[in-house]
Amino acid sequence: MQIRIKSTRLELTAAIRDYFQEKMDMVEKYLGGIKVLNCDCEIEKAVGGQNKGEIFRAEVNLRVPRKILRVEKTEADMYKAIDKVKDHLELIIKKYKEKMVDQRKKKKN
Repeated sequence: MQIRIKSTRLELTAAIRDYFQEKMDMVEKYLGGIKVLNCDCEIEKAVGGQNKGEIFRAEVNLRVPRKILRVEKTEADMYKAIDKVKDHLELIIKKYKEKMVDQRKKKKN
């Protein structure tokens, strides 16, 4: 799976890139036979409101056949935001796979 990582208002260091890549590699095992057309990841240092400090937003758009699986999470810690995106993306992939299996069963009947 080819992954494009973009950063906004934040320097994309090798450590951040490697961490994001590692997490997306973990997600890839849940995909099974699903062909991924495109995977776009973004990490952003968002401007928080008064007294909020730094807020980090992590987002992943995963293009699969007939659908875009999108997850976005915000956290005070950048690595926590990436972890939460990975966890939520795993759940969405499982639901997508179940839905595809159900649709195939309906077509057979």
